[in-house]
Amino acid sequence: MGKIIDFFRRAFSDMKKSARAQHQVDKANFEAARAESRATWAEARQTPAARQAMMQEERDAQIAAAEARTAAAQARIDAAHARNAAASGETAPTREEA
Repeated sequence: MGKIIDFFRRAFSDMKKSARAQHQVDKANFEAARAESRATWAEARQTPAARQAMMQEERDAQIAAAEARTAAAQARIDAAHARNAAASGETAPTREEA
């Protein structure tokens, strides 16, 4: 009989710890959602000039990211051409020749 009681004590203790941990996670998620909502409200109340400046910054960041991806892809293309040329014994084509 004592084994069963110990089993249930441990089980309920584990459930209690798990519920407390989940409560902390839920509380943190609620605070994050609340802060995001406030940020959205603050952004919506901006002047048109401030909103345009914010949107331009976002576009500039997207353009910079796209240019970085293009440069990385071009580097991969150049490396692939160099590997292919080395394997066949030819010279690697330049960017203009490819």
